[in-house]
Amino acid sequence: MFKKFQHIESAFNYVKGFTIALITLCVTVSSFVCYKSFQLVRYEQSHIYILANGKAIEAFSAERKDNIPVEARDHVKMFHFYFFTLDPDDKVIQANITKALYLADASAKQQYDNLKENGYYSNVISGNISQEITVDSIQVNTDQYPFYFRCNATEKIIRTTSISTRNLVTEGYLRNVSRSDNNPHGFLIEKWNTIENKDLNTTLR
Repeated sequence: MFKKFQHIESAFNYVKGFTIALITLCVTVSSFVCYKSFQLVRYEQSHIYILANGKAIEAFSAERKDNIPVEARDHVKMFHFYFFTLDPDDKVIQANITKALYLADASAKQQYDNLKENGYYSNVISGNISQEITVDSIQVNTDQYPFYFRCNATEKIIRTTSISTRNLVTEGYLRNVSRSDNNPHGFLIEKWNTIENKDLNTTLR
């Protein structure tokens, strides 16, 4: 009779151990499946497709902190492009300056006002002058906020009889602001200052 009880107890322990092992296995498999499912969802959500010229282009989303240096450099580049790209057309000048001033604070507006008071834009229009800019390099220090930047660029001033080339060096700081259609990178240039803007050479046309 005691042997029978021992057999029943060992059988119960066996079933108990098997049940615990089975439950543990089920929980492990379920957890793994859930983890892989969420991982797959995150992976799919990080991929988007953009239709351009009839072709689907795959793009990837990323955290803002991963893109700060790239976005900061592009913000600085676009600001300088709009501020220094001029044509002998008042509407073109106003359109570009307006876009530039959305990307910077009053320090840029002050430089624009100074140029306007000195008749710079009037001379561009009356002299049929075009101005182009090529950004050579942009250094951004993201170790300390607000982010300090330094921009090195080359200006080309195209007149009827000559083409002048200038070296332009500016500096300033970048502060985070809300993104918008007028400011897609979500930065604002502060304390913008021109360090150097000197002629390099002039060639006759």
